[in-house]
Amino acid sequence: MTAVTYHHVDVDGFNVFYRKAGQEHAPKLLLLHGFPSSSHMFRDLMPKLADRFQIVAPDLPGFGQSDRPTHEHFTYTFDNIANVVDRFTEVIGFDRFAVYVFDYGAPTGFRLALRHPERITAIISQNGNAYQEGLSDGWNPIRNYWQDASPANREALRTLLAPETTVWQYTHGVSATASVSPDGYTLDNFYLGRPGMDEIQLDLFRDYRNNVALYPAFQDYFRTHQPPFLAVWGRHDPFFLPAGAEAFKRDMPRAVVRFFDTGHFALETHAAEIADAIRDFLPH
Repeated sequence: MTAVTYHHVDVDGFNVFYRKAGQEHAPKLLLLHGFPSSSHMFRDLMPKLADRFQIVAPDLPGFGQSDRPTHEHFTYTFDNIANVVDRFTEVIGFDRFAVYVFDYGAPTGFRLALRHPERITAIISQNGNAYQEGLSDGWNPIRNYWQDASPANREALRTLLAPETTVWQYTHGVSATASVSPDGYTLDNFYLGRPGMDEIQLDLFRDYRNNVALYPAFQDYFRTHQPPFLAVWGRHDPFFLPAGAEAFKRDMPRAVVRFFDTGHFALETHAAEIADAIRDFLPH
């Protein structure tokens, strides 16, 4: 069954949208997207893995087709995003699973691993960082906001929400930009343009500092539990540097690190190659 189906589920009153593919009794694989995307980013990957795995890809709270209460009615922190995703896995019966994390999906998925190490069978990190050396200078404006949460520093980050910035995220570091479908960044810009989304995303920029503060805890989890680990990395990512991918091997010497000649949204250009790497890496 390579067909992808589309679902909504009530998670303690929070409506979560998700995509599903694969075999009911196959090994489970959870896909967690990043900023400013949705589960749509996995549209090419899921059919390539559906013959071997039971795959679920939710839209994170505030993203895509999942509920997006205003920031006055839901506190947009990565802890709270992880709370919803954690309960989501329980509601749909994902008891033990491998997790694929990208960008914002990384601090979300790594929190699940900290809480329930016995549930995590393997981790695939695609440009999902957990080390200081992985953070580029592109984070400096956000770092300024961490250090001083002034209205001026918050306002300065609105350029990161501009439509042209989204297009740049998709195309930077890609050798042939004509290979990048406009579908992804056009949909992301539609979602970013909805009322209230700017404040939600600015809240998450502010809270990202707490992900960096958790890096030592994530690294301790890696050292202690030694999960099977695959890093598949767009080498030219302007936000998460190759050094961040290599750093996983410091705590997990058996980690596999693969680089691809592309940028941040590596699945836009290298879905087939990344699917092959996952098939080679995960048992079946």
